[in-house]
Amino acid sequence: MSHLYVACELGVEKGRIFLGSLQNDKLTVSGAGEFPDPVVSIDGTPQWDVSRVYQQVLAGLHGIVVQEEPVRGLSFYSGVTDFLLFETDGSVLTPATRLRESDAAAEFKKILSQVPASELYAETGVQPMPGGALCQLARESSRRIKRAAHALSLPESFNFLFSGVARGENSQASLSQLYSPLARNWSERLLNVAGVPRKILPELVPASTVLAPVRDDIAHQHGLEDAKVVATCGFDLAAALAPIAISDQDNWAFLCPDQSSIMGTIFQEAYIDDISREMNYSNLLGYADSAAFYKTWTGLKLIEDCRRTWSNQDRALDTEVLMHLATSAPAFEALIDPGDPRFASAEDLPQAIQAFCRETGQEAPRKPGPVLRCLLESLALHYRKGLVELEYLTNGTFSRLYVLGGKSNLLLNHFLANALQIPVVVVPAEIAALGNVLLQAMALGQVPSVEHAASLVHHSLKVQTIHPHATAWTEAYDRFLGLTPVHP
Repeated sequence: MSHLYVACELGVEKGRIFLGSLQNDKLTVSGAGEFPDPVVSIDGTPQWDVSRVYQQVLAGLHGIVVQEEPVRGLSFYSGVTDFLLFETDGSVLTPATRLRESDAAAEFKKILSQVPASELYAETGVQPMPGGALCQLARESSRRIKRAAHALSLPESFNFLFSGVARGENSQASLSQLYSPLARNWSERLLNVAGVPRKILPELVPASTVLAPVRDDIAHQHGLEDAKVVATCGFDLAAALAPIAISDQDNWAFLCPDQSSIMGTIFQEAYIDDISREMNYSNLLGYADSAAFYKTWTGLKLIEDCRRTWSNQDRALDTEVLMHLATSAPAFEALIDPGDPRFASAEDLPQAIQAFCRETGQEAPRKPGPVLRCLLESLALHYRKGLVELEYLTNGTFSRLYVLGGKSNLLLNHFLANALQIPVVVVPAEIAALGNVLLQAMALGQVPSVEHAASLVHHSLKVQTIHPHATAWTEAYDRFLGLTPVHP
């Protein structure tokens, strides 16, 4: 007999439904459907189409329950920090508007006039920035706030819609900029600044907590009589890190490669001091009160910017050909500092890379293969700098680097292993869904212990481990650190 679980990912561009199955001490996760455009634009204002998303999830669940095995658990997670407001009768207070960047910036400026950035960081452990529930709820009208019975993050909102129980969870709370990880509670000071009454924010429960059975009206109509709604790690990164933290007790670091990349490690509690603030680190609470300590670094946007430029110049190449050309190009012919501000705004990135190389006394790469090789090698060294920084802050060393998600680059991963001189473990894209399902199974007692959960992860998670080889990367790193452009 297998136990089935449903994990729903709520994104801005699309939502995805995953089906998890626990059978014979093996946990598998597979896609069970997706739906586009959870956010719609009405009169130029972006809004969550809550009713449509709700119906899409119900349709996905209906397709799953036709299988012979009953669904045991249901849970939601997301990579966004938006909150929804609810009326006393449990309905969504519409419109469920997404905060525009300009409005968030204006609200954030007001907040900083009352709470200096250094104090905001000391209170929350998150780098102060426009957005999050702090700016969103502060921007709400007093009329809507007075009408609201609940203010819940996006995944908590859908857990509520399916269970009738309004509860929060630490990972979403910790990124709201309304939560104090040291006090382990909502910050009264920041709630007062935002004008948010404490009573509308949810009671917080640990990740892997059963909330309630699926509401009777939904359960009877859609065959979910055996299903319970579970609060897991509501933020996708926390969900992705949970199975790794459960199964690997060594000291490890992680990298999430994306347009901007995130590098960090796991602590037993939040790390908040003046040094972490000045070095731009944030904290994300996760399973068992652990804290992901992380920082944003330059990411894969640079690769996409190069490809776009070549495409505009009628030099478009598919990924396989481009990677072959980069692999065949000479090693360490030229290096750049990916964090140089010019690269973030360059209209012609290959040309900007060439200019940087000339300014640093290097031969400028001209063809796509050498340019991409230069960029990938430089990113690997950029992330080595990040790892060295983490080691300095933690006063330790790391046994391996986990590369999370489906946006990693195979050649970059090999460069990373050699640049860092530690194994690089590439984790599949569905790791957050697997973490969600694992925490459901633990909450429901089908995985009776952390030790059993660790064994499940070892047997179920398909990873690729890349071991380092002795190379000239150390010399290249010294050269990378010495890059100082001399403008003509």
